[in-house]
Amino acid sequence: MLKYIIDLYKRVAMKILLLEDDVILQEIIEEFLLEKGYEVESFFDGEKALDAIGSISYELLLLDVNVPNIDGFEILSYLREIGNTTPVIYITSLSGIDDLKKGFDLGADDYLKKPFELEELHARIKHIIRLYRLQEEIEFDGMKFIPKAHQIFLHDNVIEMRQKEAQVLEYFIRNTGKIISCDEIIENVWDDENIPAHATIRTYIKNLRKMFEKEYFENIKGEGYRFNIV
Repeated sequence: MLKYIIDLYKRVAMKILLLEDDVILQEIIEEFLLEKGYEVESFFDGEKALDAIGSISYELLLLDVNVPNIDGFEILSYLREIGNTTPVIYITSLSGIDDLKKGFDLGADDYLKKPFELEELHARIKHIIRLYRLQEEIEFDGMKFIPKAHQIFLHDNVIEMRQKEAQVLEYFIRNTGKIISCDEIIENVWDDENIPAHATIRTYIKNLRKMFEKEYFENIKGEGYRFNIV
């Protein structure tokens, strides 16, 4: 049986990306968040931050807007366009209503105007955690899977995966024992603007299979796949 555990106050360090080009403010925010138990990776440059987001799974993005090379609005626009749903909090000196509206229209989850109190930032982060259940754990077969962190904990090892791999795995786990077609996965995991081919779904499942010592995915010829937990 699956066991669902909600832990809103961090059993594992939540991974946050911070994009802030003010050196002093960046150091202050990073030090504060580290003291609160978060894992933080900081960037001054929008292009480097976007590169990191493409290769590392973060649970939350804290984005300034006016940063070198690629601004915070462009970053979020691109991420939502490719289907990345990682929560975003803007931290910016832009205080006009048009900027606020633009941020939310692009898909931001919160908007914090500078200057702000660090405890206010922390309160907003905790709100995001509660809202998106970022620390929810699914236990199965001796493993702990944190879907929003894209991580599986097996003994002393941590298995990292990409966002879509985590979403596909979560859908299978929550439908254990059910035959699931590629079309059903697409309908429930992808949005209408980024529909993948069936071959892409099969590649995701192939990648997931390689992550485990056991074979959990059963191929049902002509129908789809079934996730089995013995």
